[in-house]
Amino acid sequence: MKSSLFISAIFLCSTLSGCLTGDLRSADDALDPCEDTIPARDSDGVLHILTYDIFQGYTNEMIEQFVNQSGIEVEIIRTDDAGGILDQMMLTKSAPQADLMIGLDNTYLPTALKNCLLIEHSAQAENFTQSSMEFYEGPLAIPFDEGDVCLNYDEDALSNANMSVPTSLWNLTEPQWNGKMAFPSPITSSPGRAFLAATHDYFNHQPGNESGNASNWWKAIAENNAIFTSGWTESYTTYYTGGYGQYTEGYIGGAYITVSYCHSPGVEAYFAENYTHSTSLTLPRASFHQVEYAGVINGAAEVDAAQQFISYLISQDVNSNMPIYNSMYSVLNGSEIPENNGYRYHSDITPRSSYITSEMIELHMESWLEEWTNSTK
Repeated sequence: MKSSLFISAIFLCSTLSGCLTGDLRSADDALDPCEDTIPARDSDGVLHILTYDIFQGYTNEMIEQFVNQSGIEVEIIRTDDAGGILDQMMLTKSAPQADLMIGLDNTYLPTALKNCLLIEHSAQAENFTQSSMEFYEGPLAIPFDEGDVCLNYDEDALSNANMSVPTSLWNLTEPQWNGKMAFPSPITSSPGRAFLAATHDYFNHQPGNESGNASNWWKAIAENNAIFTSGWTESYTTYYTGGYGQYTEGYIGGAYITVSYCHSPGVEAYFAENYTHSTSLTLPRASFHQVEYAGVINGAAEVDAAQQFISYLISQDVNSNMPIYNSMYSVLNGSEIPENNGYRYHSDITPRSSYITSEMIELHMESWLEEWTNSTK
């Protein structure tokens, strides 16, 4: 059967995801299916998938395999990051343009649930890791990958500049780090938002005068000329000196440390034949366990096709390859990241992730974002 694949892109100018507070349901209600039923858009026989631009899992090969197996045509609508996914869903809530969402993480999902943006899926969450199900295990979204967000730094750059590896986040406020840090915005970026949450847990558990100073720390690094970007791609590929960005068009460099994943050095090594000069900074409580979800959009026209794609995405054959498809951990028990090319060797394990629950995100994220904005402007 001839496959059909259409690719389109959406890059939003507005950033609503940091200030979506109207008409929200309680956390308990958000665990249950919404009573708000949005009329389905007119069907065109095409499954429209809303995702972010760096989701490498959506290779043509992977999509065409689904198309060939199911006979369903697919269109990919891409935004710049998870914040863009939520923005697009909110902006088109009364007239959805997509059927399936893939890419909201556990810092953005609560807002989607409270705004009734998703409907029940029919997939069975069998053999899933405990860590992927701890944050949310209701019927409106299902995990498809996971990983720990943390700082990554360029070992060679620090060595050449005779700089010490930070032993505290406060070290980044010192003069030697002036202008040498890049952070994705938590307003629009899921890794940025995850790291913001981690900083609050980190500083809430620091002794003495360092306790509870997350906002003060963000203000201090802003005054130390930290670079703030709209998303992970810009921070990591445009400014970070330790990653593959130096080989891409538009590379600027200058940042010796940035926000990525604790296993990102392993990804670098895997695709560079076991070579990397990037490593992760695994300070206790300075990382965040991120889970990314898929869900059927409220008002979808192609509900059955969306359900089929979710089942395909979490199938053993596809999901066990998530470390290659999307540079993230699979959510299936028994699935490991590859050993070859140094992938597993260079993938660090954080000694202790931050402890952030869905209730904490619901209660505090809006104020954290407001404080971050005031601290970094």
